Parts: sequence; C-alpha cells; structure tokens
Amino acid sequence: MAAANDAPVLVGVGSERDLPLVELAAREAAAFEHPLQLIHTFDWGAAFAAESVVGTHDEAAELLDRAVKVARAVEETLPVGHEIAEGSRVQPLIRRSETAFLVAVGDSGMSTRQLGCSLPADTPAVQLVTQAGCPVLVTRREPPIKGPVLVGVDGSVSSRQALKWAFDCAVRRSGRLVAVRVVEHGHDDAPAILADAVAEVGGPEPGVPVECHTIPGAPGDVLVEQSRSAQLVVIAARGQQPGRGMIGSACQAMLYHSPTPTVVVRGLAPADSP
Repeated sequence: MAAANDAPVLVGVGSERDLPLVELAAREAAAFEHPLQLIHTFDWGAAFAAESVVGTHDEAAELLDRAVKVARAVEETLPVGHEIAEGSRVQPLIRRSETAFLVAVGDSGMSTRQLGCSLPADTPAVQLVTQAGCPVLVTRREPPIKGPVLVGVDGSVSSRQALKWAFDCAVRRSGRLVAVRVVEHGHDDAPAILADAVAEVGGPEPGVPVECHTIPGAPGDVLVEQSRSAQLVVIAARGQQPGRGMIGSACQAMLYHSPTPTVVVRGLAPADSP
C-alpha cells in the first residue's frame, strides 16, 4: 500500500541556514501532494544556560514562522504544520519518519569532501539515511541544475523501489529519466536486465522519456560521475539485504561525493511507492 496522502514531508529547521532546505522540501511536498511538517528541536540544557529561556524559545518560534512563510511562498495552499520538539536535532525526525512520506535534510557539506577522505558517521544526513523509516532527501548547498532524474538499478528489489520512485519524480518534474546499471566487464546480459526492469516498473508511466545505460566500472564512481549532469539522483540505501543502520557503498559514494540532491529510498514495503 502506498503512503497515506496525509503522511508528511518532514524537515528540521535549526537556523536560518535551513530556510533554503525548507523551500526544497516544500517543493517536494507540493509536487507529491503531501503536507509539510517543520520541526525545530529545542535543547533545554542550552536554553537554561542562556540569559533568558523565554527569549530562546521565542527565537525558535520566530524562526518557524519565517520557515512557514518560505514554504507558503512555494505553494500558497500547501498544508504546513510546525512544532518545537525537545531533544537532539535528529532523533525527533527519526521517530516521526516511521509514519512520514519523506524526510529532507542538508548534507552538512559532505559533497565537498575529496574522494578517499574519512567519512563522518555522526552528521544528521548520515544518521537519517541509516536510521529513518522512510525515504530521505539529502540536499546540497548549491541549487540543483536542470537535467534528468538519475536512478541506479542493480536488479534487486530495493533498486526496483528506487526505480519506481524515480519514475514518479520524473513525472512530477515533467522530465526524463536516466536509468544506469553498473557492471563488471563481461556481463553481457546486463542491458537486458536493465531494460526488463524499466519496462516492468515503468509500465504505468509510458509518457516518461527513458534512457537506459549499462556502464562497466565501480558503481559509486560511475554514479557520482553520471550525477553531475542530473537534477536529482534516486538510489536504494542498500541493494541486497537492506537493513536499518546499513547503507551500501554506492549509496555512501553518492552521499559524500555527488553534487546533486539525492533521494535515498528506504523504509518501503515491496508494494509501497510514491
């Protein structure tokens, strides 16, 4: 069963720096016809250390008011809720993700890291991608370029869920879809596998222009390079045996090195789709 229409798109609003993230999340919520829920986490320890607890709380409320205005500027009729939650920045989003449609989070500057550098496991984006109960949109500091929706397909059930999500994103953007399967040299059946998956999953969306590419190489490296000309990347959290707390190497590469907004598809039952 697909996610209920009242399942929200969640976005954490920690400071003014998150207002561009709110705008992108509002666009996704409006495109998929889901409400937007803004969450500001309130640290009582920090609040009591401040000169005025009331002032700190009022500043949070003012920030949320500004975020609501940003969201409504995207779509005036978009249902927008907001709340101040107690706790760390990430935990309220993880808890609410179990009944959410999508969670949006910034990448904390991860995409600017050089290949081969150490990968921090405590950024909000990584915590959400590994623990959320729904797909996660990881945005970038630079606005997305014009281009196709890119999806990685390895033939697994999880990648077919990602393919379905990518089709729906392409439909709602009135754009084209590029499906990529990365293989080792000598896999002659790979183009047929990709074509069959696209035909099976994309059957209900015949109006979406689709390109299928089978490319030899390392999945992470190939997908990062292909993503440079895409407006959005969709990838499964892990191809085989997906589990909470785990992401695959290709997903890691996209998170840390792609300049493109990325939807990591996780938390869906086989029949679930946008």
